[in-house]
Amino acid sequence: MGSLDMNYNESSYPCRDFKPLDPEELRKQAHQMVDFIADYYKNIESYPVLSQVQPGYLRTRFPQTAPYRPESLETIFSDVAKDIIPGMTHWLSPNFFAFFPATVSTAGFLGEMLSTSFNSVGFNWLASPAATELEMVVMDWLANMLKLPKSFMFSGTGGGVIQSTTSESILVTLIAARDRVVSEVGMENMQKIVVNGSDQTHSMFTKSSKLAGINPCNIRSVPTSRETGFSLCPLMLRRVVKADVAGGLIPLYLCTNVGTTSTTAVDPLEQLANVANDYGMWVHVDAAYGGSACICPEFRQYLNGVERVDSFSLSPHKWLLSYLDCCCLWVKQPGLLVKALSTNPEYLKNKPSESDSVVDYKDWQVGTGRKFQSLRLWLVLRSYGIANLQNHIRSDVRMAKMFEGFVKSDPRFEIVTPRRFALVCFRLNPSTLSSNSEIIESLNRNLLDWINSTGQACLSHTKVSGLYMLRFAVGATLTEECHVVAAWKLITNGAEELLKTIV
Repeated sequence: MGSLDMNYNESSYPCRDFKPLDPEELRKQAHQMVDFIADYYKNIESYPVLSQVQPGYLRTRFPQTAPYRPESLETIFSDVAKDIIPGMTHWLSPNFFAFFPATVSTAGFLGEMLSTSFNSVGFNWLASPAATELEMVVMDWLANMLKLPKSFMFSGTGGGVIQSTTSESILVTLIAARDRVVSEVGMENMQKIVVNGSDQTHSMFTKSSKLAGINPCNIRSVPTSRETGFSLCPLMLRRVVKADVAGGLIPLYLCTNVGTTSTTAVDPLEQLANVANDYGMWVHVDAAYGGSACICPEFRQYLNGVERVDSFSLSPHKWLLSYLDCCCLWVKQPGLLVKALSTNPEYLKNKPSESDSVVDYKDWQVGTGRKFQSLRLWLVLRSYGIANLQNHIRSDVRMAKMFEGFVKSDPRFEIVTPRRFALVCFRLNPSTLSSNSEIIESLNRNLLDWINSTGQACLSHTKVSGLYMLRFAVGATLTEECHVVAAWKLITNGAEELLKTIV
C-alpha cells in the first residue's frame, strides 16, 4: 500500500456523538428563532434604516477561524444582535423607500419554512412530482390573475417556470432565441446577431446578452426622452432595426419594460411588438416590478399587446409578499427553452421523462438543482386571496399618490417623471436658485446624503437624460401613512437646512 494509506484505520474514527437534525431539538430551537425574528420585526424601527458601519467592521469583531467546539444558540443570538444587525440596511423597515421593495409576509415566511424543511431538489418530475406539478398549477393561477392569454399557460400551449431572478429569465430566453436563429443562419453568422432594449432597460440585460455570447458592439440601447415618459418609442426602434438590417446584421431579441427601475416607465407593448414581429425578433417583457400591479384591473392596460410577445416575467418578491427570491417567467413555446437548455446524463434518465408526459424544470433554467419555491407563492395566494393582494398594491399606490401630492404642494420641489405605480421621482429645484443643472444636482445629492445619514429614512437616486432625481418607492410591507408623512417632514427639514447654507 502507498504511504498515504499506512495510517488509515477505520476503527480510529469515532462514532458521531451529535445529531445534526434532532426533531425535538429542532422544535425547541426553531421556536427560539421565530421569537427572535418576530422581535426583530416588532422593533425594526429602532434601528437606523441605512447601516452606519464602516467597510471591514466585521472582520475586526470576529475571530479568524471557526470555533472548534460548539457554541450555544443564545451566544449566537447575542452576536447577531450586537454585530450583524448594526451592519444591515433594513429593507423591511417601514421607513425604507430606496429601491423597489423586497416584500414579505407571514404566509411567505411559512412557505419558506415549509420549502426549506422538505429540502426538495426538484430538477425533474421524478425527483419530486409535487414540486413540479404545484409549480405548474401556481404559474397558471398567476397567469389567470394577470389575464395572460392561454398561449402562456400549461392549460393552453405554453407554460411558466419560477426562476430566481429577472436576469436568469432574460438569459434563458435569450439563449432560446439565439439557438433558434443560429439554427437558421448558421453559427458563422453569430457575430451578426443584434439585441435591442431601451436606455432604461435594466443593466442586467447587457450582462445577460454578453453571457449569451452576443457581441457587445451589437447590444443596442435605444434612447428615450422625458417627453415620452422615458418609454421606448416604436418609431425610434424601427429606425434602429432598419439600419441594422441594412448593414447586414440580424435582429434577434427585444427586451421591453413594464415599470423600469429608474422611473417605472412603461413601454407600449403592442406597437413595439408590431415592429419586432416584422423582423422576426423574439419579444420579452420585463415586468419585474410593474407586472404585479396588473392583477388590478386598473393597471391591466399596461399589458395590452402581451399576446403578441414571446415571453413575459415578473418578480412576486418585489410586490406580492413572497420573500426573495422568486421570478415568474412564462413562455409561449417551452419547447424552444428545452431544446436550448436540456441535458440528459445517464444518471437522470427515467421512464416518465422519456415518455415526454412530464415537465423537467432542469431544462427550463441555467442550473440543474432547484428549490420547492412554488410552495411559498402557493401559501401567499391561498392565505390572502386575490382581493387582499389587490388591496395591498392599491394601498401602496395610494400612499405614493399622497406623497406625490406633498411634493406638488411645495414650490421648492418638482415631480420629474409621471407616477405610474408606487414610485415618485422628484427633486429639490427652488425657483430662487440658478437653473444651472450642476448646482441643482449637487443640492439634491447633498439632500439625499443628509436624509440617509439620519437613519430615520432611506431613499435612493437615479439619473435619466442628465436629470438627477430622488426616488421615493413605497412598498415595504410594514409601511403605513404615518411613515410617509414622517419621511416628507424629514425631507423638507433637510431641504430647509441646505437652503440656509446656500442663502
